[in-house]
Amino acid sequence: MKKLFLALAVTSLISGCATQTFPINPNLSSSTIPTQEDRQPFFIGGLGQTQSMNAAEICGDSSKIIKVETEHTFLDGFLNFLSSGLYTPRVARVYCAK
Repeated sequence: MKKLFLALAVTSLISGCATQTFPINPNLSSSTIPTQEDRQPFFIGGLGQTQSMNAAEICGDSSKIIKVETEHTFLDGFLNFLSSGLYTPRVARVYCAK
């Protein structure tokens, strides 16, 4: 019983996902395929670290940016669990109007 409880607890801890979406120009036609997707590495939960992407440069102009999104996936949580919290990656996406 204790092993089952431990397995369920570990599974619930590493299965959490989170997505943050920042709509820039929501009136533009929505694209479901990101123009650029980048896996960004962070260490020790990203403590004191920053990563940046220039969405205006990626889209060619700031008026063409539909939205910017970051996501913490199951794979990111699993890698975080395997490294005991030392490696905590995230995925960043930029969506542009065509």
